[in-house]
Amino acid sequence: MSPTTLATPEEMKAARLPLGWRDQCSALLIPLNICRRDKNFLPWECEHEKHAYEKCQYDDYMRRMSELSRRKREEA
Repeated sequence: MSPTTLATPEEMKAARLPLGWRDQCSALLIPLNICRRDKNFLPWECEHEKHAYEKCQYDDYMRRMSELSRRKREEA
C-alpha cells in the first residue's frame, strides 16, 4: 500500500470526512467526494476516482487478510 493514499488529519478534517472513513485510502476519497458534489452525484461522471478508491479499498482488504492468515499460521 502506497503511503500517499493516506491524507493528513488536517486534510481529512477540512474535507469533513466521517471518522469511519478516515482509513488508508482517505486521500483518494477526498477528490472522489469533491467530484461527486461538483457533478451532482451522477454515477458516470466520477468513474476514474471511484475506481481508484475502490481498488485501494480492495488492496487494503487483501493486505489485512494476508496479515491475519500469517498471524494465524504463526500461532498454530
